Amino acid sequence: MHHDLETLFDLTGRVAVITGGSGLLGYKHAEVLAAAGGVPVLVDLAAAHPGAKAEQLASKYGVTAMGCATDITDAAQVKTLLSAVLERFGTVDILINNAANNPKVEASSGAAWSRLESFPLDAWEADIAVGLTGAFLCSQAIGSEMARRKKGVILNIASDLAVIAPDQRLYRQEDLPDDQQPVKPVTYSVVKTALVGLTRYLATYWAGSGVRVNAISPGGVYNGQPDEFVRRLSALVPLSRMARLDEYQGAILFLCSDASSYMTGANLVIDGGRSSW
Repeated sequence: MHHDLETLFDLTGRVAVITGGSGLLGYKHAEVLAAAGGVPVLVDLAAAHPGAKAEQLASKYGVTAMGCATDITDAAQVKTLLSAVLERFGTVDILINNAANNPKVEASSGAAWSRLESFPLDAWEADIAVGLTGAFLCSQAIGSEMARRKKGVILNIASDLAVIAPDQRLYRQEDLPDDQQPVKPVTYSVVKTALVGLTRYLATYWAGSGVRVNAISPGGVYNGQPDEFVRRLSALVPLSRMARLDEYQGAILFLCSDASSYMTGANLVIDGGRSSW
């Protein structure tokens, strides 16, 4: 297949399912796909209002967009999602596995909840259900449909913590004893690393079916975190800052478009150089 340079990044009419599509980064992924002519399908829990978010996107970019309230940890709901997308658009071209549990910790539970020694089994299971099982179920249903049509792209949103360990010094609070220090939970590293493994598995499994599968490993995004945390993290990054909210959009477009047509099974690390140090 020969590419015109003018249409290298063109997604006109391509239907893109984005899990966690109402979220901070999920919505940014949808924006860049819409700007390139794609048809975003925002998938999220009903409480996140994917329908309203899709309307907002449609009016801003003058594209068709759809919201679909779905619990991606439920195989039956994922099948219903696929049916709804096919019924409305007749095709599905792109899947972005972006959804992840964002643990909202009650202040009353104290900092120690996240530590490995006391990390709750139900938190482990819930994080893996959303971040990993959800990605598997969506890839199984939607990826199989793409493979049947011999065309499609899956993009898994991993993290720089799929490549390196979390630096727990970032979370340290001077006034707490060691056994009460907050930490980045074990599930985050495990889920994000597993998504890269899933990426390689699916990429080779469907290599003959025209389905490309890649991952992206973004670094931390600045979103009003405490100054001390931002200062500590920036010191670990060669570019000396956290990412801006829009700085992954170019990579998302690249990986979802024909611009990356010879790329599969890869993990694109965009971390301001953090993992190079």
